[in-house]
Amino acid sequence: MNQAFTKMNDTFESGREAANQNLSANQVVKRPRVVIIGGGFGGLAAAKALEKTEADVFLIDRSNHHLFQPLLYQVATAALSPADIASATRVMFSKTSNVSVVMDEVTGIDAAQRQVTARNSGSIHYDFLILATGAEYSFFGNDAWAAHAPVLKSIDDALHIRARLLAAFEVAERCDDPEEIRRLLTFALVGGGPTGIEMAGAIAELARTALSGNFRRISEEDVRILLVEAGSTLLGACRNSQSQVALEALRELGVEVLLGKAVEHIDAHGLVVDGSPIASANVIWCAGTQARPAGAWIGAATARNKAIIVGPDCAIANHPEIFAIGDLASYTGSDGNTLPGLAPVAKQQGRYVAKVIAARIKRRSAPRAFRYRNWGTMAVIGRAKAVADFGWIRLNGFPAWLAWSLVHLMLLIDFRSRGAVYLNWTWAWVTRGRAARILTSPDATQSTHKLSTPVSM
Repeated sequence: MNQAFTKMNDTFESGREAANQNLSANQVVKRPRVVIIGGGFGGLAAAKALEKTEADVFLIDRSNHHLFQPLLYQVATAALSPADIASATRVMFSKTSNVSVVMDEVTGIDAAQRQVTARNSGSIHYDFLILATGAEYSFFGNDAWAAHAPVLKSIDDALHIRARLLAAFEVAERCDDPEEIRRLLTFALVGGGPTGIEMAGAIAELARTALSGNFRRISEEDVRILLVEAGSTLLGACRNSQSQVALEALRELGVEVLLGKAVEHIDAHGLVVDGSPIASANVIWCAGTQARPAGAWIGAATARNKAIIVGPDCAIANHPEIFAIGDLASYTGSDGNTLPGLAPVAKQQGRYVAKVIAARIKRRSAPRAFRYRNWGTMAVIGRAKAVADFGWIRLNGFPAWLAWSLVHLMLLIDFRSRGAVYLNWTWAWVTRGRAARILTSPDATQSTHKLSTPVSM
């Protein structure tokens, strides 16, 4: 990998030398190098905006694909396949000569020498650096819970959760112990944000469609779905009226919503909520997040959630050549509030930072301080059930669901993904079926859920 990167680096240098052969000694120009760490919404937006600039751009990410995370819960609940919401990053830049994609993991940054250290590629020099490493889930100091409560952040996470959900039904079908069946078919979601309510609604619909005529020994009455939220309302970013609509929609789907209740313990048997133990074979963590620890690489000042505190141009104090965007950045807006960790924030910051860098390369005045344009908040609860708050208008029910569907289709990265998702959604709407109900491992039911009692058929 180090040799491959060196060869790629030499290609850029050769291009510079060829271009400089036609220039006089005083006209030789060295193209600046922009390194972007992270291929999420922010990093991708920055790279796209830098395509036509006089800079060599290196986009470094641990995976070889861009993931549309807002629909990841549908992979976890068997509505979509991973390829429907993920696209190979290299394909997006196949016709762009100044952007190179490097699949590697960054392990450190030497800000003084302006070098990034990657596990396989070694040292990579930069003139400008954009940090877009995103966030990870936080268990609020209870890291031991992670072994029993999977999170939803990557395709691997989604496939793991999907296997657990589908295996729970399969194991319950062959179980004779009523208590064990209740434990297997009790699904607990921790966190009342968009991911939590979308997962709860999707599992409720999965239970209905999966159990309707497919199983012989278990029924919908055996399924229990809980959503636990420590706060007093769901969807903290929405208005109270929208939160109430979401609450009522979940209850219509049969979801038990526990508001103002804190999770005190999670283990292999289930969880403890407000002093009450709840037996569950499937606890899914959808609660708080924290920025990945990129701030420690450069000794930057960070907020409580480990996000790097940035200035009006998203640059880091004492390092005007280093920018942090998206979930990694703690940006205080003109209203005094910190911007939320949402995809639109990351995309807008990515494009803005690209403009700042382009202006510096051309020695032009920098654009005005970054200003986030809030286009609204949406969350889907189930079939024709959603809430949307665009500020100037609020939608509920089917109109909100339709708006949510159209917006998410348009935000998908390419036409193939839009077509695949549209076809799957149409098929699901007509048949109420799930297109991805496949357990790929023959041992899934043994490794994921172990029966405490023998079974007889």
